[in-house]
Amino acid sequence: MNIRPYTSGDWERVCAIHDAARRDELAAAGLDAAYLTLAQTAENEGFHDYEIRVAVLGDGVVGFVAFTTEELAWLYIDPVSYGKGIGTSLIQAALEETRGPLSAEVLDGNEAAISAYRKAGFKVVGHAQGRMPGNESFCVSVTELRHPGAA
Repeated sequence: MNIRPYTSGDWERVCAIHDAARRDELAAAGLDAAYLTLAQTAENEGFHDYEIRVAVLGDGVVGFVAFTTEELAWLYIDPVSYGKGIGTSLIQAALEETRGPLSAEVLDGNEAAISAYRKAGFKVVGHAQGRMPGNESFCVSVTELRHPGAA
């Protein structure tokens, strides 16, 4: 697997990955009705303002991560590639690049994502409630996680 910077040519594939995995994420949280595509929310949520890296397996993009120096904000893996360590590799790439502490929020109920973050060294530091970014008509509960930073 290769992890490389996102390019505009990756947009359609990143959208497809997000849209498929987002359905799983929302279903785990009991929020199926909150589904919106990445194309519908990217501008509102400042998607392209983040550092974005994609995971390439063979000749295709299979996942992506988007982050700042303080927050890992987006992590999505193509559902057909779940369980192959792609999420862990993308998290590690973000940690190595930022070197400092990172926070993340995961919708309550998404135990697979919480487990992936914990496996990568994140600790649960709290819980919060609020409006869903990008689809503010829905209330959400999230698990707040924090990583101390790469050594």
